[in-house]
Amino acid sequence: MAADWMFLAAAIVLEVAGTVSMKLSHGFTDSLPSVLLFLFYGASFTCLNFALRTIDVSVAYAIWSALGLILVAAIGILLLRESASLLKIGSIVLIVLGVVGLYSVGGTH
Repeated sequence: MAADWMFLAAAIVLEVAGTVSMKLSHGFTDSLPSVLLFLFYGASFTCLNFALRTIDVSVAYAIWSALGLILVAAIGILLLRESASLLKIGSIVLIVLGVVGLYSVGGTH
């Protein structure tokens, strides 16, 4: 069971790497990030699939997408110089609260 949570953590990191690669590919015009995005996303979905052996899909997907969103937003703001408005940050906080709610009603089967 602990291994499944490790798979979920790996899925999140790989999804973030895939999303950053997508941004860096500039619409598939840069070859290396274009190839990497497919590799990272494929590996992410593979790890997510293994995580779903014991983690409810609603909880795993909520955690995967919410933490991915938080990490990608942080990378966008801190490294890619994207804007950081109160509305954007407040919306991220609401997503996190939703994930906490989902997790609190059941996380494994």
